[in-house]
Amino acid sequence: MSAVPRVVGDAAAEAAEGTEAAEAAEAAAKADECPEDGAEEDVAGDDGEEDAEEPGRSRSRDLLLLVGICLLSLLLVNAFVARPFAVPSASMENTLRTGDRLVANKLAYSFGSRPQRGDVVVFDGTGTFRKGPTKPTGFWDGLRSFGQDLGLVPAGDSIYVKRVIGVGGDRVTSTGPGGRITVNGVPVDESSYLAPGDEPSNVAFDVVVPPGTLWVMGDHRSASRDSRDHLGEPGGGFVPEDKVVGRAEWVVFPVGHWSSLDRPEAFAATGGTGGHGDQR
Repeated sequence: MSAVPRVVGDAAAEAAEGTEAAEAAEAAAKADECPEDGAEEDVAGDDGEEDAEEPGRSRSRDLLLLVGICLLSLLLVNAFVARPFAVPSASMENTLRTGDRLVANKLAYSFGSRPQRGDVVVFDGTGTFRKGPTKPTGFWDGLRSFGQDLGLVPAGDSIYVKRVIGVGGDRVTSTGPGGRITVNGVPVDESSYLAPGDEPSNVAFDVVVPPGTLWVMGDHRSASRDSRDHLGEPGGGFVPEDKVVGRAEWVVFPVGHWSSLDRPEAFAATGGTGGHGDQR
């Protein structure tokens, strides 16, 4: 009777040992399938760094691309559509003040349109108001020229802004102090834009504007060097139309001087006897 319990006990012990061995084998198999915790963290850490660096590089590339597109677009607009200018002097006060930023419409005289009396125009005075061309030389001159193209600094010495008084075929006269400017025999009331206290002209003159050219004057007549100052010189002070960069349309800076530069009514009475036909 005493041998039976020993057999049963031995069987139970063997069964327990078998169960423990199976559990140990299963645990070992699971350990082989999964990496250690430290290794897993290292891998996860590497992936995180790559993910963090890649979006940063992508954003930098996108930003540079955006800046490049903006600059290219701005240069194209400046070249073909409109260009900003910084007013360098007081010759057009009070219409334009020193330091004002204006926008010249480069399409205003495209598709058959031409400058009209009363327009404020931006033009290149090389060969008429200024003898020799000026070209940027060196890095700083090139940088300044780029700033001029963006309207950040005043335009070069060859760029002027004046008001058109006569167009091709017009006869423009002045009797000097105390008298009005006449265009085709019609006195022009310039009180709406002349600088306070200024005479229409302190210089007497009588000119016929050649076809394809303009007679221009500043609104601040006593402080303006314009067509009157070049009488008797080659070209006679007349500005070729193909030297006009564009029509000054808007003052955009400073904010307190925002305005549009509309053509004054003063020239409507001069009629259409000029070479351009009726004024519009």
